[in-house]
Amino acid sequence: MSQIIALTNQKGGVGKSTSAVNLAASLAALDRRILLVDLDPQGHASMGSGIDKYALEKSVLDVLLGETSASDAIVRGLPVKYDVLPGNGDLTAAEVELLDSDQRQSRLSLALQTVADDYDVVLIDCPPSLNMLTVNALTAANGVLIPLQCEFYALEGLSALLDTVEQIKQSINPDLAVSGILRTMYDKRTSLTREVDKQLRDFFGDALLKTTIPRNVKVAEAPSHGLPVTQYARFSRGSQAYRVLAKEMIRRLSL
Repeated sequence: MSQIIALTNQKGGVGKSTSAVNLAASLAALDRRILLVDLDPQGHASMGSGIDKYALEKSVLDVLLGETSASDAIVRGLPVKYDVLPGNGDLTAAEVELLDSDQRQSRLSLALQTVADDYDVVLIDCPPSLNMLTVNALTAANGVLIPLQCEFYALEGLSALLDTVEQIKQSINPDLAVSGILRTMYDKRTSLTREVDKQLRDFFGDALLKTTIPRNVKVAEAPSHGLPVTQYARFSRGSQAYRVLAKEMIRRLSL
């Protein structure tokens, strides 16, 4: 049975899409069958995987609206070695479209049931907000991976996100659990990072992943080339960190 992991944080700019792309690539490099679902209207996970988000004939929106199957919308055979269910700006219409739909919270879950057995891991890149798209992702997932920048406002937003996860677990998806909290753009030289890091350790304990993703220029450059940093600059610090993350997730989730 595949693991379905939603990467989510309602705060933007925390490295969520970057982590989705590079974790997908790192897991694929370890011979896991990976599907990356781009549920963010910005389409960054699609672009970072080498897909032109402006030229999509079918996207995850068509799947959510029941206009095509997940299997028909998935892009396969990419150089990144994992499959992608792509998304783009059309997803901004999903919020309104889904509100009046039957099973509006479960559309993604139902769609993924038809393809999940083809993969060891399905990663869902969520939008930076707690909207109907995020609810769909959390309803479909059995795990939540939370990328988090070590700063004060990130901690404030984390509380609201965890409340939402608990609400979804209680009302819709009892299998949902936090798979880990990932510290991104990590710079242990700053006092703020060290302070926030201590608070995270004290409060979350084992939920806090051991792996940290450092600030690294190669990680920032890679999306403009349509590649994960693990392929764009495989020996960079950022690339090495994501490979370590993949191994930690394999151990943690028994993949």
